[in-house]
Parts: sequence; C-alpha cells; structure tokens
Amino acid sequence: MDDKQEKPSPSGFHMADVRRKRAVERRAVAVGEIVVGAAYPRVIAAQLPKGDAMMMAEVAGLQGAKHASQLMPLCHPLSLDYVDVRCVGVAERSAIRVYCEAALTARTGVEMEALAGVSAALLTIYDLTKPVQPALQIEGIRLLFKEGGKSGLWMHPEGMSQEELAHYQPRPTLERTDSVAQAALHFLGEHHRAD
Repeated sequence: MDDKQEKPSPSGFHMADVRRKRAVERRAVAVGEIVVGAAYPRVIAAQLPKGDAMMMAEVAGLQGAKHASQLMPLCHPLSLDYVDVRCVGVAERSAIRVYCEAALTARTGVEMEALAGVSAALLTIYDLTKPVQPALQIEGIRLLFKEGGKSGLWMHPEGMSQEELAHYQPRPTLERTDSVAQAALHFLGEHHRAD
C-alpha cells in the first residue's frame, strides 16, 4: 500500500490526509449568541461579580481557536496566522453576539478553529453571567463563511447582515463561489456603488 494512501482504521476514524494538498490562504468567520435576559445591562456595563464578561470572552475565544485540535480528535493542529474575536451587544434580544475570524496559510480549512473560538467565548460569558442570571441560552452557533482552498467561497444559507458583509468582506479566492455567496457579493457590490 502506498505510504500516502489513507489506511483504514479499525475504529473507522481517521484524520483526513492533506499531504497532497497545496498550502493556500484560508479564512473563516463563525458567529453565535448568548441570551442573557435581565443581566444584559450589567454585562454591557462590565458590572458582573467576576468581572468584564465581554472582555474575558474575547481572550477566551482566542484561546479556544488556538486549541481547537485538542478538543476535536480528528481536527488537524494548525498554526494560525490571525484570530480576532468580537463581542457585540444586541439590545433588542438582550443578547451578546460573538464573532470569531481565523486565517492562515495551510493545506486544510480553518472553520473548526473559528467555531471553537466562538464556543469558548460564549461559554465564558455564560460562566461570568450565571451568578446573576442562571437562565441563559446559547444559540445560533454557525459558520458565516469560509474562503480559500479548492471550494472557493462558501457562505451559510441564512446569509449575512449588511453590517457583517461590510465588516468581513468575504471574497472569492478561486473560480468557485456558491450561489448564496454570489448573491451576497452582488448585494455588497450594489451597496458600495450606492455609497
């Protein structure tokens, strides 16, 4: 058997073999929310007993992204070139929305790192908020988009808000772009022309 062929594992599990792939620039952005209810003003004002939940969540999100492969057994350990975690208050939902952007040059995608970053940040907000509000709900964790590699640009079917499109500016990196991404990019282009 060729050394570079994937060998079957008795368990059926194996890491994807990416040795034949070319290292290219890749980027992914994930998002999720935590509904904090009546604790919202205290979270926003950094007035929780354990401290500033949003600031701590941004640090935890960085750690989560960097340690994704330790949480998920089949996830390749990657050397990240860039990670940014943003916490945004959503007053009408009494929620905190968390974004994690991760980027690198590698043979495999970086979406799991972005998702791990969002998850770690949301769990940290949960931990710091639960002393004053135990009825918390984490929801809507998803990959907004990923770009790079042979699949080009992929965007979540739920799409992105105008603010998200403007902030992250997803772009096709190869010839392939899915239909949701094409529609979003068309919208973004029209919006910029209107400005």
